[in-house]
Amino acid sequence: MTQTRIHDATLAPSGQRKIDWVRMNMPLLAEIERDFVRDLPFKGLKVALSVHMEAKTARLCLLLQAGGADVYASGSNPLSTQDDVAAALAANGIHIFATHGCTEEEYFSDLRSILKIGPDIIIDDGADLLQLMHGEFAHLLTKVRGGCEETTTGIHRVAALADEGKLRYPVIAVNNAQCKYLFDNRYGTGQSVWDGINRTTNLIVAGKKVVVAGYGWCGKGVALRAKGLGADVYVTEIDPVKALEAHMDGFHAVTMDEAAPIGDYFVTVTGCAGVITERHFKAMKNGAILSNAGHFDVEVDMAGLRAIAMRAEEARNNIIGYTLQNGNTLYVLGEGRLVNLACGDGHPAEIMDMSFAIQALSAEYLALNNANIDFKPALIPVPEEIDKRTATAKLRTLGLSVDILTPEQDKYLHSL
Repeated sequence: MTQTRIHDATLAPSGQRKIDWVRMNMPLLAEIERDFVRDLPFKGLKVALSVHMEAKTARLCLLLQAGGADVYASGSNPLSTQDDVAAALAANGIHIFATHGCTEEEYFSDLRSILKIGPDIIIDDGADLLQLMHGEFAHLLTKVRGGCEETTTGIHRVAALADEGKLRYPVIAVNNAQCKYLFDNRYGTGQSVWDGINRTTNLIVAGKKVVVAGYGWCGKGVALRAKGLGADVYVTEIDPVKALEAHMDGFHAVTMDEAAPIGDYFVTVTGCAGVITERHFKAMKNGAILSNAGHFDVEVDMAGLRAIAMRAEEARNNIIGYTLQNGNTLYVLGEGRLVNLACGDGHPAEIMDMSFAIQALSAEYLALNNANIDFKPALIPVPEEIDKRTATAKLRTLGLSVDILTPEQDKYLHSL
């Protein structure tokens, strides 16, 4: 009998339609599925996933199941779970532990539910499973063949554990694959953040001042799309090289103190904590809109904002207005959680087709290379052949192709 949280089975048809829609728009996963069904690389293995539980990640879960895996999945953010998708996964035999709007206690209870079964492979989005696995579930670590990490924030957490010499299983840095960060982080985040903001606020972006905190690949995407929507874009950074890059890309490089009084929209995407704090709130103008596109809800200091607010009221679904003593009201989207998922459906399906191709092939690599004596606990890169395979297949699905070196050209490039 399938172990699962109790889900409303009447929601399953709606969730299945969402999954069917993304399936049509994720041709790479369809190719991989044909191979997985034939080869069953995960036969006899338990795979645990902590992911944003929506249609595209559901497609990944079903792909792993098609490859022979016994799949246990939980959410990776209380507001990104779509209950109809979770119900559809439960109907398809996935052991699913996730509900929208769960409490923090319920969230970690769900994570524990999928770890106590003793997973062979762990797929993480933010490294919450990894942290629990190395703590209260350390007695099950010897069973783990390896893990995959999807996010920049998660990579930082894995690297910190590795630097301390405490990492106990190999983790593939999926986030660092070229076919992930060049497209998912930049184009996926860029579009989905503004999808979430626009559908939630129903306000115009053109002519507004947009402040983007952080100019990594995600920040570049958010700034680029804001510019395309007609905004005047300001970028805050701690890295002088990235600040200079933002300037050369046509944006204003400023500090958050300088940006706070002039911004209409604020989007944090740094992976750090305390990016927008009390002094910034007090300097902001009436009606400023705050959102976060970093993994954890710590970039906008929500506790600090609540502490100084005279009152808080829901202005619209997923928008809370906080009125300060100076009379100004600041509006926070999605409780300061990932705005593209708390207020939207996340990245476009075609983008996640590449990201989840990397994810699925990396998990297969872990499953098939467990006996490799050099496969030691470490943060390891995605094998180059997986990146190349993904890019080549994506081009093919788009009707595109690349030139091939002649033997003479290859010899020239590799000669002294």
